[in-house]
Amino acid sequence: MKVRIHKLFDYLLETTEQSPEAIVGFSLSQSPRLGDFLADLDPNLSLDWNGRSFRGLPELRARILAQAGLDGKCAADDVLVTAGAAEANYLAIMQLLQPGDRLVIEQPGWPQAEVLGTAIGAEIVTVRRHEEEGWRLPLDRLAEAATPGTRMIFLTNPNNPTGQLLSPEDLTECVGIARRAGAWLLVDEVYAGLEWDEPRAPSIAGLYEKGITTGSVSKALGLQGLRTGWLICRDPGLVMDAVILRENSSEIMNVLGEHLAEIALRPERLVPALDRARAQGRANLARLDAFVEATPGLSWRVPRAGLIGLARLPEGLNGEDFARRLLAPPYRTFLLPGSAYGEQQHIRLGVGGDSGTNLATGLERLAGLLREMAPEP
Repeated sequence: MKVRIHKLFDYLLETTEQSPEAIVGFSLSQSPRLGDFLADLDPNLSLDWNGRSFRGLPELRARILAQAGLDGKCAADDVLVTAGAAEANYLAIMQLLQPGDRLVIEQPGWPQAEVLGTAIGAEIVTVRRHEEEGWRLPLDRLAEAATPGTRMIFLTNPNNPTGQLLSPEDLTECVGIARRAGAWLLVDEVYAGLEWDEPRAPSIAGLYEKGITTGSVSKALGLQGLRTGWLICRDPGLVMDAVILRENSSEIMNVLGEHLAEIALRPERLVPALDRARAQGRANLARLDAFVEATPGLSWRVPRAGLIGLARLPEGLNGEDFARRLLAPPYRTFLLPGSAYGEQQHIRLGVGGDSGTNLATGLERLAGLLREMAPEP
């Protein structure tokens, strides 16, 4: 099995060292500093493996269940701490899928499942979200795609990259679709907690016996560098399979990252951190929405959650060509092209980060390049 590079990662590898002066599309909340945690860290903490559980620090796993609203629905042993949500997704997909298995994915969506499923030799069936339908997940088409015997359905909620949400009723319908097909239902929740006007949706691990919830402290809390995420599932066999596969990859977790994540998820820290992230995100989202509204030829569906969304360029412009031109002098501004998600005429806009992203400067330069490249009327 050989894993082929995906457009998103390929573009990041190619452009990461370009030293942009502004970023339009930052996908993380403002990151805290190590000093913010020092008062709660034991200076005598051993940096050896914690030796208490291969599934991760018990106190961290308890925090993970609490923040996901799964207390009383899932047990501590239903949680496996992983190197970010990416590893959690990897462990589940690699242990569940075999060549020829049917994998149902959404597009646009997080591309990891398609990359891994293709490498395994699974049958990939794509359910398209359409911009003219508000990027909603078409549940009727999902039901058609998830035929009996389907092995896995992979979704994101909030959707990555459009920022649209599945409601509790939508999730209940997804569970019914998965159950009728006999499929595992994996929902990546990395942007959960950043809903702008609606409550957080319930986690799928609490709704379905074959539901798998993955998440991390990376996006909403800006702690991507800790590489601390999780997999939650009530099926003990699946969790143990993930433990076994992780033993042959990362083996055990980063003990310092686990302790920092546990501190970050304490209610007295988590609640104000999410409040700050939502306040900053809402302010940037309002600025971005006003910019799109005022920029001829540019349009988007305003994200309902998360830190990113897809904007449509004027007819005749290609997102990847536009992103490369914007990164080059004199604009020197980074954004991701929509081709990273299979949307060629789009670019990814984001509301994360802090003043270091120079969002206002980036938007000014984006508008300038649009004026330069826009086709004649």
